[in-house]
Amino acid sequence: MDLNIYLQRATDHMLAWQERWGVFERHSSLAVEAERLQDALAVYLERLEGNYPFFHPRYAGQMLKPSHPAAIVGYLAAMLVNPNNHALDGGPPTGQMEKEVVRDLAAMFGFPDETLGHLTSSGTIANLEALWVAREVQPGKAIAFSEAAHYTHSRMAQVLGVETTVLPTDAQGRMQLEALEDQLATGQIGTVVLTAGTTALGVVDPIEDAHSLCKRYDCRVHVDAAYGGFFTLLAGAELDAPLTDETRRHFRAIAGCDSVVVDPHKHGLQPYGCGCVLFRDPSVGRFYKHDSPYTYFTSDELHLGEISLECSRAGAAAGALWFTLKVLPLRADDGLGPILAACLRAARAWHDRLEASKVMAPYVVPELDIVTYFPLQKTTGAIDAASQQIFERAMRDAEDPVFLSVLRVESETVQGRVPSVVVDQPHTRILRSVLMKPEQEHFVDDLHGRVEELARNQVPSAVREVGR
Repeated sequence: MDLNIYLQRATDHMLAWQERWGVFERHSSLAVEAERLQDALAVYLERLEGNYPFFHPRYAGQMLKPSHPAAIVGYLAAMLVNPNNHALDGGPPTGQMEKEVVRDLAAMFGFPDETLGHLTSSGTIANLEALWVAREVQPGKAIAFSEAAHYTHSRMAQVLGVETTVLPTDAQGRMQLEALEDQLATGQIGTVVLTAGTTALGVVDPIEDAHSLCKRYDCRVHVDAAYGGFFTLLAGAELDAPLTDETRRHFRAIAGCDSVVVDPHKHGLQPYGCGCVLFRDPSVGRFYKHDSPYTYFTSDELHLGEISLECSRAGAAAGALWFTLKVLPLRADDGLGPILAACLRAARAWHDRLEASKVMAPYVVPELDIVTYFPLQKTTGAIDAASQQIFERAMRDAEDPVFLSVLRVESETVQGRVPSVVVDQPHTRILRSVLMKPEQEHFVDDLHGRVEELARNQVPSAVREVGR
């Protein structure tokens, strides 16, 4: 897709649309001298070059994924109008597009047609709304989540003044069901947050099993699928490098939960910020009810501001997502499905190479597209130091850099992977790579080779000979 061609077409079309409303004199206060504009643009573009190459497969660090060209074109076209999706008169077309993409996302999770939901400016705000509704539905009761859940839940619960319970995880980073049931039995838990794709390891909580427990204790279930939600598309598909049976089972179980959050600005190929919150029971819309003396008068249809905590929201985000899903639909066999499958294959391929390495070891088997690993050393302190050195040297290499991230874990879990390692400190830094770009499927050898080369310089020959 030639981005320049479609950007020009979108710009020409929207400027022509503007002209159809009649020529008017632009106010002189908006004018900018050409020289000043040129100078400012030159400085701006130069400063943007200070970014890491998030678009390139050599960037395997944080959860940063380039927007698809279709999303960029869709966003730009709408930005020339700058609609506000709070009330329908703020952006009638993009407001309708938002309703359509919300229905599409609800269907992806198996939620019913009457699902209530809307886009948000982030996954944080989406989760805030879900926890707010949880507080209103089960007032006075605590919200439980695992120690691997995103920190947004503890922060937003603090904002809401809701008590929380943090549950332990198993060796793979999933919520422990025994601990969950113990807490449910107290009768003090109103909502349990389950994560479909933790941001540290990319693991999926045992959603189906936990949901069964919660139903027994009349407890609500919210699923934070901000990161991994789009992998639900593959839950029923027989593709190359499919999800495991267990993972698919838990993704399918989202359909029976009370609410779910997903971030199109992650695996949905959208620009920041575009989150989404969905509620199975549309009657929770009553908690949003409010009065406004100057909005909601142009239509008897539901205005999105009537079911959103946020007021002004970018209509361009809805337009970009709508356009993207027209060219890359929510399907397993084409559209977004093959893109997600390639990311899974990349993660599995790198894990296989780590398993065969004499200088590195994998931390956990990747469930989605996040790979974790560490250099072999005699002690956890040495692993910690070597991981940090590899991380820094990989990024600073002027000729052949690779961009990784670092994850702090319990030292005892590292010893569980390699029993010969001596624990000499409570926590250990290991390496972490997020393979969100399908191009990384063909770049795994480059990434692994470069990191292994750096690790080989850190691993003593004695350790290399003994292995694991």
